[in-house]
Amino acid sequence: MANEHVFDQSVMYIHRKIDRILESVTSRDLKKIMTLFFDANRIFVYGAGRSGLVARAFAIRLVHLGFQTFVIGETIGAPIKKGDLVILVSGSGETIPTVMTAEISRNISAEVIVITTEKQSKITQYADVVIVLSSDDDDPQRTKLAPLGTLFEASAWIFLDGLVAELMETKGETETSMRLRHATLE
Repeated sequence: MANEHVFDQSVMYIHRKIDRILESVTSRDLKKIMTLFFDANRIFVYGAGRSGLVARAFAIRLVHLGFQTFVIGETIGAPIKKGDLVILVSGSGETIPTVMTAEISRNISAEVIVITTEKQSKITQYADVVIVLSSDDDDPQRTKLAPLGTLFEASAWIFLDGLVAELMETKGETETSMRLRHATLE
């Protein structure tokens, strides 16, 4: 490994860790999530920082799938109501705006899915489903090869893209049908 570039080491490390992290997602969790999606009137997503970028990318795919979807905090939005589904992405589970969004959503009686690294964080107390994507180790290589929240954000992105494939299958969607909902002006 000494002759490899740090890039190669990082990619292999991240790939290996993400595989292990995503093994924690159960079919029971997926079944609950699918039920929430198909029972929801509308879908709202939110996350701060890089977690927010992951949430936004997921929102785009949900629109491609035909779900009425909003990104919380954008200028074009709608009020969350009972019967809606809110999906929150927060590595720490403690980010104040994200926790506040979870609490408000719960008070309105919306359903809440939380994707986080911390099962016992503030945000999880408001969730109907919690997906924990945690590397849960103090591997010294992590700080060099996957700094800060890299493993969480990459795992969340892949988890949500896997969920897109599951939603496609269940809805009978294809890439062709999704492309018809793809933005024509970007």
